[in-house]
Formats: sequence, structure tokens, C-alpha cells
Amino acid sequence: MRIEDVLALLTGAPERIAVAVEGLSPTQLQDRASSDEWSVNEILAHLRACADVRGGAALTILAEDHPTLRATDPRTYMETTDYLLLDFRQSFAAFIRQREALLKVLGALSRKSWERSATVVGAGKPLERNVLFYAQWVAEHERPHLKQIQRTAAAVRTSPPD
Repeated sequence: MRIEDVLALLTGAPERIAVAVEGLSPTQLQDRASSDEWSVNEILAHLRACADVRGGAALTILAEDHPTLRATDPRTYMETTDYLLLDFRQSFAAFIRQREALLKVLGALSRKSWERSATVVGAGKPLERNVLFYAQWVAEHERPHLKQIQRTAAAVRTSPPD
């Protein structure tokens, strides 16, 4: 995936979420379309944790000279946050601020800076990962979850507002 495509996907995600949830009540944002699916708020919590872990790795690589990073599962990391307990609007505002900060850094990078890398340990054989890998991972990982938010929002829209 080209850098421009990664930046476009990362830039567009907050707007796609905003459009999908427009008009939903706080209760609807917590509602699940079915018992085995996440609510919109739970999906957002997951996206925030992924952005913390993977976006944070990209920022660490840019701040340090070839760091060694410990592999972290975003789902496990999410359990250490209060994201699931937060009101959706508050959590979404934090997601937007975080995304804007990440894009400000990524958008100013030279092509060479996208290649800066780290050694990742703790999940088997050590791996070399660069800034582009992490930014692309966040962007590609969000795509199906953005569709999931759209589907969930449409399903809970039929439930009575609070």
C-alpha cells in the first residue's frame, strides 16, 4: 500500500465513524446488534487500543534510534484501559485527537523516515518492523471495523432511543 493511501485511510476513519453513528443515543451506542457482536462503543474501544499500540510503536520508532519493542496484543492492552467504560462521545473525541496527532507526525515524514525501523520481540522470532508497517497495519485493520460500526449502527438504529 502506498504511503498516500495509508494517510488517506487514516484521515478518513473518524469521518466514517461520525457519519455511521449520527443520531444514535448513548444507549444505542452501547447496544449490541446480537449477543455475540460488539457494540459501537466496544468497537471504538478496540480501535483506540490498536491505535495506542500500533500507532504508538510507529511514534516510538520515530523518536528513538532503532528501538527494541515488546510485542503487545491490542486486545490485551484494551483490558488495561478504561475505554470500555467511557461514554462514546468522550472516547470518540479522544480518538479524533489521537488520530490528528498521529497524522500531523506521519504527514510531515520524508520517504526515508517511513523506513525507520525497530526490532520487535516477545512473539516468537524477533522481527524487523518499520513506521510504514505500523501505519499500514492500523489503516488496514480499521477497514473491516469501520464497516462493522456501520452495520452495528444500522442494526441498533431500529431499537428505541433512550
